[in-house]
Amino acid sequence: MSDAIAVSSSAGDAQDLVRAKAVLLQVGEGRRRLSPEALRTALVDLHDFWLSSRAASIGITDRAALVAVGALGRRELAPWSDLDLVLLHDGRKDVDRLADQLWYPLWDAGIGLDHSVRTPGQAVQVAATDLRAAFGLLEIRHIAGDPALTSTVQNAVRQAWRAGIRSRFDEIVEAAQGRWRKIGDVAHRVEPDLKNGHGGLRDIQLVDALAAAQLVDRPGGDVLEAQRLLLDVRTELHRLAGRARDVLRAQDADEVAAVLEIGDRFELARALSGAARAVAFSAETSLRSAKGALPRRGLAALRRSPVRRPLDSGVVEHAGEVALARDAAAPRDPALVLRVAATAARTGLPVAAGTLHRLADTAPELREPWPRDALGELLSLLGTGRPLVDVVEALDRTGLWGRLFPEWGAVRDLPPRDRAHVWTVDRHLVEATAQVARLTTRVARPDLLLVGTLLHDIGKGRGGDHSVVGESLAVQVGRRLGFSEPDVTVLGAMVRHHLLLPHTATRRDLEDPATVTRVVETLDEAVRDGAPGTGGLLLDLLTALAEADSLATGPGVWSPWKKALIGDLSRRSRALMAGEVLPLPPEGSDDGIAAAVLADQRPQVRFVDEDTPATVLVAVPDARGSLAAAAGVLALHSLEVHAAELATTGEVAVFTFTVSPRFGGLPDPAVLRTALGRVLDGTLTLADALARKERDYAPAASTEPAAPPRVLWFDDEATGAVVLELRGTDRIGLLHRVAAALEGCDAALRWARVSTLGSSVVDSFCLAGPAGDGAIRSTDRRRIEEAVLAAAG
Repeated sequence: MSDAIAVSSSAGDAQDLVRAKAVLLQVGEGRRRLSPEALRTALVDLHDFWLSSRAASIGITDRAALVAVGALGRRELAPWSDLDLVLLHDGRKDVDRLADQLWYPLWDAGIGLDHSVRTPGQAVQVAATDLRAAFGLLEIRHIAGDPALTSTVQNAVRQAWRAGIRSRFDEIVEAAQGRWRKIGDVAHRVEPDLKNGHGGLRDIQLVDALAAAQLVDRPGGDVLEAQRLLLDVRTELHRLAGRARDVLRAQDADEVAAVLEIGDRFELARALSGAARAVAFSAETSLRSAKGALPRRGLAALRRSPVRRPLDSGVVEHAGEVALARDAAAPRDPALVLRVAATAARTGLPVAAGTLHRLADTAPELREPWPRDALGELLSLLGTGRPLVDVVEALDRTGLWGRLFPEWGAVRDLPPRDRAHVWTVDRHLVEATAQVARLTTRVARPDLLLVGTLLHDIGKGRGGDHSVVGESLAVQVGRRLGFSEPDVTVLGAMVRHHLLLPHTATRRDLEDPATVTRVVETLDEAVRDGAPGTGGLLLDLLTALAEADSLATGPGVWSPWKKALIGDLSRRSRALMAGEVLPLPPEGSDDGIAAAVLADQRPQVRFVDEDTPATVLVAVPDARGSLAAAAGVLALHSLEVHAAELATTGEVAVFTFTVSPRFGGLPDPAVLRTALGRVLDGTLTLADALARKERDYAPAASTEPAAPPRVLWFDDEATGAVVLELRGTDRIGLLHRVAAALEGCDAALRWARVSTLGSSVVDSFCLAGPAGDGAIRSTDRRRIEEAVLAAAG
C-alpha cells in the first residue's frame, strides 16, 4: 500500500478507508494513474490492511477469523466491487459483538457489503445447499484472526465439494446454461455483460470450481490472458462510471479503449470478442470433460468403460463425443481434420477436447491443391447447416480453422461497422453458410454456393472495397481448395458481386428495362470466359446468397418486401438472359381512381393487393405537398412504406405505395381516406399527429448517438434520371418528412425505394430538377441535400 495513504481502523471509522480509496482513484496533474492491475492490487492491499487492523482492534485473534470471498477473495477487487466477507468462529459467545463492530463501520461509510457469520459446520452446510455460496467458499482467503480456522473451513468445503460433485453436476450445468441464455454472449453483444455473460468472468470461476473438484485442469494461458483483459476493462469501467458497472456501454467503450491503449472501441470490441470466445470455449469443453470424469459410485462403478463406436474412417464416438480411432494418424491422413469436423456436425456430437488438441499438434498443412477427399469433407461440413457453427468455433479456438483458411485472421472477431449486423464478421460468414445449406437444392452447383457464401465477406478488415479485395482472396482460396479455373472465376464473381442483387432490388426501379439489362450485363461480364449458361448459374448463386446473407445479418433484414424485390429482379434477369421480353408496367390501372378524384375533388384510397407486402393506391388532386400528406397518413396508421411509385393523370396525382403493417392488420381504406381529406383541408395537423405517434410508439431511445444522416448522388443510373440516396436512422414518418423537403425544393419525385436494415435505412429517391429538363444542377443539389438532411436529422 502507498506510504502516502494513511489508514487507521482503531477508531472504528471506515471513512478513512473511503478517503484512501478516493486518493487511489484520484487523477490529477502530476499524479500517476495506476494501471488497472496495479489499481486492483492497491485496492486489495488497502482493504486487507483496514480489515485486518480492525479485526485485531476488536479482538478477532483466536477462535474467530475474518475471510474474504468473491472479488476480494480472488484479489480481483474493482473500484466499486462489493465486499464479500465471512466471520468464522467456533462458538465464541461474543461473536455478535464482533460482527457488529465489523459491519457497522463499513455500512456507515456507504461501502457495499455482503456478509455472513458461520461456524465451520455451518459454512460446509451452506456450501452443500447453495451453489453460489459454494463457489464463493471455494475461494476464501484469510484476512485476520485464527488461520487454522480458515484452513479448516477451506479444506472441509473443498472436500465436501469433491465428494458431492456428482449429485450437484446437473445443477451446475443448468445454472450455467440458464445464465448464458439470459445474459447472452460477451463476444457478440453490442453492450456485453463482462461478468455474467457467456464467456465472462463467472465462466472462469466455473472452470476453477470444476478444477477444485479435480474434474478438469485449471484454465490455460489463453484463458488467463482473457481474464486479465476482462478484469482490466471492468476496472476501467468502474473507474469511469464512479460506481459498480459490469455492462460495457457503447458510449463508454471509446474512453475505456483509449485508457487501455487499444485503439478505438472497434478494436476493443474485437479484443473482447476474442477473449470471451476463449473463455466460453474453455467453459463448454470443461463441462463436457467434467461430465466424463465424474466419480462413479455403486453399480455404476462396476460398469465397463463406454465403448468406441465407429462413425467414419478414423473417427469414433466415445462417451458422447467425437474422437479419433486408435489407429488414426493425421500425418498419414490429410483429410482427417475435416472428416472429424464433418462427422461432428453431421451427428451433432461435440469433438472431444483431447482430439482437437491432438489434431492441432499433429495435423500437417494441406498441400495445394487440396486432396479431393479433403475438399469433399469440407463441403460435407459446410452443408450440415446449424451444427456447422459450433464445430467451426471449436476448430477456430484450437487453431485448426486458421490453418485451413489463413485468410480468416483478418476477419476473426472483427466487429461489424453498422448496427444492422448482430455478429462479428467471421461469425456472420459461418452463420450465412449455415443458412445457405438449406438453399443448396435451388442451384446447380451447391459446392460453389457453400464455399462462396463462406467467403463472401472475407475481404473485410483489410481496407478498400471489401467486395473487390474479397474477390482476389476467393480466387486464391478456390485454387487452393482444388476447384477448376472456371469454378474459381465463379467463386470470385460471387464475392465481387454479392451485393449486386440486394442493392439494385431495394434502391432502383425494377420496371425499367435498363435496370435489369445492367444487372445481366454485369453478371455476364463477370464470367465472360465461362461456359454458356454460367451467367445464369451466377444469378442463381447470388439469389440464394442474398437470402442467406440477409438472414445471417440480423432480425428483420430478410423482410417479405426484400424477398419479393430480389425474387422479382432475379426473375426479370433470368428472362432477359433467356431472350424473353420483359413485362411492361401495367397501364390504365389508375384511370378509375383518378376519375373518382376528378368527380368530387376528394382523395381516394384503395388496396389493390392485401398480401404482405400490400399495395395501396392513393389518388389526390395534384398539388404541392400531396405526396408528403399521403406518406404521412400511411405512417400515422402504422403502415411501413417500402416503395412509392408516382404518376400524374391530368390534374390528379396517383401514388402507388407498397406497404406492410408495423403491427396488426391493414387499416380500413375509408379511415385512410378520411384522414387524408382532413390533412388536405387543414383540419388535421400532420406534423403534430406524427410527433405524438413517434413519441408513443418509437422504440426506447438508444444510449448511443445515432449515426449522422448522409446523402449520396448517382447520375449514371439506367433510368436517365438522378438518384438521391439517403442513409440514416429509421423513424416513424421519415418518408413524409423527406417528401415534404423535396417538394419544398421543387424537386419532382418519380419513385422511391425504402430499405430498412434494423434501425438504419437506405432510401433512394429518383428525382427530376426544377429546371424543366430533368437535370439537377449543383446549386440545386446543395439546397436539396441540406433540406433532406434536415428532414432526416
